[in-house]
Amino acid sequence: MNKDDMILISVDDHIVEPPDMFENHLPKKYLDDAPRLVHNPDGSDTWQFRDVVIPNVALNAVAGRPKEEYGLEPQGLDEIRPGCYKVDERIKDMNAGGILGSICFPSFPGFAGRLFATEDPEFSLALLQAYNDWHVEEWCGEYPARFIPMCLPVIWDAEACAKEVRRNAKRGVHALTFTENPAAMGYPSFHDDYWDPLWKALVDTDTVMNVHIGSSGRLAITAPDAPMDVMITLQPMNIVQAAADLLWSKPIKKYPDLKIALSEGGTGWIPYFLERADRTYEMHSTWTGQDFGKKKPSEVFRDHFLTCFISDPVGVALRHDIGIDNICWEADYPHSDSMWPNAPEELDAVLKANNVADDDINKMTFENAMRWYHWDPFTHITREQATVGALRKAAGDHDVSIRALSKKDKTGANFADFAASAKELTGNKD
Repeated sequence: MNKDDMILISVDDHIVEPPDMFENHLPKKYLDDAPRLVHNPDGSDTWQFRDVVIPNVALNAVAGRPKEEYGLEPQGLDEIRPGCYKVDERIKDMNAGGILGSICFPSFPGFAGRLFATEDPEFSLALLQAYNDWHVEEWCGEYPARFIPMCLPVIWDAEACAKEVRRNAKRGVHALTFTENPAAMGYPSFHDDYWDPLWKALVDTDTVMNVHIGSSGRLAITAPDAPMDVMITLQPMNIVQAAADLLWSKPIKKYPDLKIALSEGGTGWIPYFLERADRTYEMHSTWTGQDFGKKKPSEVFRDHFLTCFISDPVGVALRHDIGIDNICWEADYPHSDSMWPNAPEELDAVLKANNVADDDINKMTFENAMRWYHWDPFTHITREQATVGALRKAAGDHDVSIRALSKKDKTGANFADFAASAKELTGNKD
């Protein structure tokens, strides 16, 4: 397949929220107490909510910037591409990168919306629903052929979370972002019956739970003074723990139609993980009490789990060991792992090196995403308009040149610096 003929849907991208996002959706009585974007004397912009200050970390919005500007220092909106926080500009960037569709994870509230958990349940729910309404009606609603809507959970209340899933499913939302480790955030674990209302709501509405790496603020720790390279290397593999936790959990057996996406987790590790899970079942299930009926854990994994990759040459080579119907592509715009605007070229090189057939390409690049998330862009545009080549032609002369935007000096960072930022982003103070 020629790269210009590919259709690309990314199941993992990110939003840097605009400062006015609450204005049209939060009841007026709460507006003065809502999170607000504050411009600081050092030029950075930070979201502030009560005693929590969330920096706009540079590493999370470096699309179109030289690698020398990657880092953890706080930055202002004027130091990042407008496509990070303006939906019209995002569409231009998507066109220029040849990307048809996108799922966009939140930034300042944390991937599981923990920031909105306050001592006032009514206020908390109002904040969360305002975010979801902004995301669905404004960000995704402006371009229904381009965004797969996804909502934040009511992470602090399983019953309320189930109601929010159902509320959003009625308007076509079939994706929920969630934490990969609720116990690490002070909530019951996946093994606790507490979450039963949520599992049932997800199944009843055909909604996929997306567990994103780092969403609990707990990443693999080696040493507090370890170089950042350690964390970055291990980051995708943190999802292995969530995969094991959920694969062996009661909900997987109780709800055969439950769907879970391992967001930004990569794929190269999965064949060994499945091999190890099958071996564990064979050797230990008689005394641990695990029972998958007539299936192996690897088969159960393929019934329930969606995985994603950016390029992953090893994962692509072993795609059939993973399950070709369980793999989606991601762009990770505007994070530092993204290859925007040249993602089609990088992906094409990996696909060609592994002699991937057109049918397999189509499944991984768009068909699986459409099926899992019950989303059909072709009710709005034609397939001919959706290809890499057609979208880039529509982008015209949109500027995608690499440009330095940072106004600050670079500083070194280690794992401790990142851990501090992660705690702010998740609301995890432990």
